[in-house]
Amino acid sequence: MSTSAGAGRTPLIAGNWKMHKTIAEAKGFIEALLPLVAATDRVDVGVCPPFPALKPTVDAARGSRVQVFAQNMHQEEHGAFTGEVSPPMLLELGVHGTIVGHSERRELFGETDRALAQKVPAALDAGLTPILCVGETEEERESGDTERKLRHQIQEDLARVPAERLGEVVIAYEPIWAIGTGLVATPEQAQEAIAFIRALVADRSREQAERTRVLYGGSVTAESCQELLALPDIDGALVGGASLDPESFATIVNATG
Repeated sequence: MSTSAGAGRTPLIAGNWKMHKTIAEAKGFIEALLPLVAATDRVDVGVCPPFPALKPTVDAARGSRVQVFAQNMHQEEHGAFTGEVSPPMLLELGVHGTIVGHSERRELFGETDRALAQKVPAALDAGLTPILCVGETEEERESGDTERKLRHQIQEDLARVPAERLGEVVIAYEPIWAIGTGLVATPEQAQEAIAFIRALVADRSREQAERTRVLYGGSVTAESCQELLALPDIDGALVGGASLDPESFATIVNATG
């Protein structure tokens, strides 16, 4: 089964490795992955290694279709921010972009919408593609607050992005209750939430909303991806655990392209 994003948008399958893979493991993964996805040319492929493995992964993937993204970024170019990494530092490594606002960063490390309102335009200004993660908790979904939460995150986090650049931002809808739990949003739940996200972007620019790629993330597997990625507003996936194995990740990529 092959799927494609709507309105001429190229699907993106990005693997978030989180705190997994040494430099040697990252190189081995890329070597195994490249022949598995060589025949797929209608989908963008990305991997998001931990910081130490970024440059080795860029080098291993050089000349291929595989893009490399960081998992986080500070909004300032330099300064007294111990433990942080700036946009110019990432750019120098040759990465294509960065995840920002992942629920684990928000929940475990206190990342705020206020910071994300600075991070997203800072990434764009540096020439990096931001993958902005948004999503609701199980409690928020059960209490009917999904749309309120998504509206707040999208409006706050994209507030400083010029309307004409909104289409350059990739948005990943990750229902927090589905991350690492084995639970997956039903196709109806995923399509409804992602269509709502696109409508929020369209409130500022209908044209840019048609360019904006909105991914689904949350226990994505080779089995669950096909039905989800066939939906009209879903333009790919941010894959967690299934992206750690090159064969399972390639299966998701090839099911998309």
